[in-house]
Amino acid sequence: MLSNKTMRRHADLVDRMAGALGMDLQEAVMRGQLAMDELPDMVLRCTGCANPDGCTAFLEQAEARPDAGQAPTTPYYCRNAGVFDDLGRR
Repeated sequence: MLSNKTMRRHADLVDRMAGALGMDLQEAVMRGQLAMDELPDMVLRCTGCANPDGCTAFLEQAEARPDAGQAPTTPYYCRNAGVFDDLGRR
């Protein structure tokens, strides 16, 4: 079973990745672009990532740029890349 600390860390990574891509996951849910039950699924997929430290570094760099919120894409290893790509097309 995953610890609360692990779940919180990955929930934060998912939220920060969305922000780095210029997306608001709560807004996407309210607009019907993302099912409410997809959010916990995204966090669970993220917990299976082999490189959360790399993701953290990616996000720190993205957030430090003057054009924060405009990362071109997720890192290649992102387990939620498909969801983010789909949202970006909507």
